[in-house]
Amino acid sequence: MKIRPVILCGGAGTRLWPNAKKHQAKQFIDFGNWTLLGKTLDRIRGSLFDFPIISTNAKYLKQVKIHLKKQNIKKFKIVLEPAKKNTAPAILSSSLIKDISNQQPLMFLAADLLIENAALFNKSIKKNKKYLNENNIFLFGIKPTIPSSEFGYFLTKKTKGNMNKVSRFVEKPKMSKAKMIIKNKGYWNSGIFFLRKDSIINNFKKYQPKIFKKCNEAVTKAKYKDNIYYLNKKSFTKVNSKSFDFAILEKTKNINAIKLNIPWSDLGSWKEICKMYGRNKRKYFNKKNVFYRPWGSYVNLFRGKNFLIKEITVKSKGILSLQKHHHRAEHWVVTQGNPKITLNKKKYRMKPDETIFIPLGSVHRIENPYKKPVKIIEAQIGSILKETDIVRYQDVYGRVKQ
Repeated sequence: MKIRPVILCGGAGTRLWPNAKKHQAKQFIDFGNWTLLGKTLDRIRGSLFDFPIISTNAKYLKQVKIHLKKQNIKKFKIVLEPAKKNTAPAILSSSLIKDISNQQPLMFLAADLLIENAALFNKSIKKNKKYLNENNIFLFGIKPTIPSSEFGYFLTKKTKGNMNKVSRFVEKPKMSKAKMIIKNKGYWNSGIFFLRKDSIINNFKKYQPKIFKKCNEAVTKAKYKDNIYYLNKKSFTKVNSKSFDFAILEKTKNINAIKLNIPWSDLGSWKEICKMYGRNKRKYFNKKNVFYRPWGSYVNLFRGKNFLIKEITVKSKGILSLQKHHHRAEHWVVTQGNPKITLNKKKYRMKPDETIFIPLGSVHRIENPYKKPVKIIEAQIGSILKETDIVRYQDVYGRVKQ
């Protein structure tokens, strides 16, 4: 039996746009002729998978249809939620539609995850499919590359049959604790789940009977038209809002881990987005977009909707002007060297992989007091992303207007 991919596509991605009244959901952002939803749809092609089910809401329905058409996916089902109720109701409701048989394996994927080795990912799915039963859950873990407070973790223990049983979850720990978890061979929780339909039903009936009852009503009373299930609003709005992790994973003891060592990110922050462009800058580099300044140079890697990604190179002893911007904020990730950063009245010494946020209107400067060039990936976010939006207060190269 083929694996049914279920794509959860209702997230707003507000962490990237904290002050914006209007913003793009992360899964639909064009990062350079590709989106996270597009990458996810690409990943579920091939003989291993059945046609996809997409869980979303009315706000994103048009964008989902555009992506399906662009990917030439003609066979699909959409489950439309009338209200945002987190991942537990989304997962259960998508599982209960009549298109899925009771023992069919289901793969739940967030639409906004970036997985850069689809072949290894799919190989691990195929390998573990035979171990699925009516109660267990498989959770994908990613081997951490660095300690991070931005991701959740889990720890495992070996059981009979050489399975990796999840023994403990740790949600976004402090840096010191993250280091200890990695030392104890902990993995990042990817939020990707693999289980059968009957396992979902059995676990919800056991641990969340009220959610099961209302979701079952919402699906049973749903209207169906043009491949879309319109969940019953009256029933679904009465469902308790809970994450799948909290509703099921933290209660059941029957979770196995699939451990992977592949590039992965949820691109949930501009730091992660900057690092992604830094890893792939050769794909985006164009000589026409290199600009030289007295302190060094910068290259525009990609201009998106309301954001611009640059790589800044500050030569030895180079000093940018003390400046501010009226229309943009900036996120910097240091990739090389040890810059000295001024932010308002504070000064910072930074090193590779460290990040700093420059709020709109803040006075700031980059200096490189050392011999080794400094390299910084910069994300500019705002309504005007032009070099004209610079107010200089001090400049060693005489560029302050009197």
